[in-house]
Amino acid sequence: MPPAGKPSDHPPVASGRIGVLLVNLGTPEGTDYWSMRRYLREFLSDRRVIETSRAIWLPILHLIILTTRPGRKGRDYAAIWNGERDEGPLKTYTRSQSEKLGSKIAAEKIGSEKIVVDWAMRYGQPTIASRIAALQAQGCDRLLVLPLYPQYCAATSATVADCAFDALKQLRWQPTLRISAPFYDRPSYIAALAKTMREKLAELDFEPERILVSWHGIPQSYFDQGDPYYCHCAVTTRLLGEATGLADRMLMTFQSQFGPREWLKPYTLETVKRLAGEGVKTIAVIAPGFFADCLETLEELGVENRESFIEAGGENFALIPCLNDSGEAIDVLADLCRTELGGWI
Repeated sequence: MPPAGKPSDHPPVASGRIGVLLVNLGTPEGTDYWSMRRYLREFLSDRRVIETSRAIWLPILHLIILTTRPGRKGRDYAAIWNGERDEGPLKTYTRSQSEKLGSKIAAEKIGSEKIVVDWAMRYGQPTIASRIAALQAQGCDRLLVLPLYPQYCAATSATVADCAFDALKQLRWQPTLRISAPFYDRPSYIAALAKTMREKLAELDFEPERILVSWHGIPQSYFDQGDPYYCHCAVTTRLLGEATGLADRMLMTFQSQFGPREWLKPYTLETVKRLAGEGVKTIAVIAPGFFADCLETLEELGVENRESFIEAGGENFALIPCLNDSGEAIDVLADLCRTELGGWI
């Protein structure tokens, strides 16, 4: 007969629980030059983000970009910084999403007490590796990593998976790992976007003539090599138009271009200027690819694009907020957990 229980000298071990790790892009630890430099160095050194030859890219990164860009981007971050918690809004929202999802799972008894929800950033703090270790210490021998990118892209979704796999390489006892699928066409996600969009448009004191659905861009060459990102964005845009009945007013555009290469078009900034030049006086912008507001929505769209539209002759510009930590956002995450944890709960 096998021995009952563990031998007296057995090392302490915890097991039997399931970890859910929400992962978003990241944020610098401060708006000062050196904090920004550390963050940008980590982000722009990722081979998934910048696919240019290292021999060409690294001198440009270290001699030019990391010398000039931290100061400018630090000022941009300072404009949206959460001063109360001394952190970027993306960190504030991701933490809150994690806490609210954990509460919802507990209240609805999704997996009962077996599930532990945590959060991490791909770049910056807290790291994916540190949170995987923390979940394992709490007895999580099964782990669902949920990238907060509805549309798959190698530069976002895939690099989260890479980082999680790298963390597991360091572990003797690896948790069983699942990576959540992209959810660009998931009914709960489309419904949450549509509800948010309808409510925010109803609050405006003007009727937008055009609604820009703005996505973070990627180089055209990434798409040409087979990245499905553009197609996922197009599907979400179409489904959102159908769900709101506003498809005839919607334009799909791409923001955040970086460097001299051609990126996916049309560009958001060029489009807002063109629309104003054509006599369009009122527009609204929504950015469904961002699950929480961040620099690219609050500063780039809400400040830079707004100012460009007004300067080119526009009159009213509305930025529709991301899902953030709203009830709709948490409903989407819980819906994903029910599916992705199938067979485990």
